Amino acid sequence: MVGDAFCATTHSDLFLRAAKLNIEVKVIHNASIISAVGCCGLQVYRFGEVVSVPLWTEKWRPDSWYHKIQQNRRSGLHTLVLVDIKVKERTEENIMKDKQIYEPPRFMTIRECVEQLAEVEKGKTEGAYEMKTKCFGLARVGAANQLIVAGTLQSFL
Repeated sequence: MVGDAFCATTHSDLFLRAAKLNIEVKVIHNASIISAVGCCGLQVYRFGEVVSVPLWTEKWRPDSWYHKIQQNRRSGLHTLVLVDIKVKERTEENIMKDKQIYEPPRFMTIRECVEQLAEVEKGKTEGAYEMKTKCFGLARVGAANQLIVAGTLQSFL
């Protein structure tokens, strides 16, 4: 898989040596997005604290991730932002009534994440990021149909 990025320089070296010897290499990522995110070309060693952005509800709009992104950027580090997934979730009503009725699965989109990032920055105005901040959007990492898109936060809206 020419052009794939690796978590460690040792892996890159092994890949290049194999390529010179015409040895086919197939990358099988570890079962963690923390190492697989290297497929976007950024060095995994340059990532700071990982954050999760949850899907907001009318009553719950956490933004605890904001200052972690800000600190990573101040330190010159990338931030891996994990977007929320809701699988096998129950409504508050079903929880209260102890009903095992689950909502359909829901997966946060990059657009939803960026909208939340923008809203929080607008309210805080502390400059953790701007809409012109460069970023990657990754989906289905490690699968045959993985998707990697680069752009500014604004371009994901």
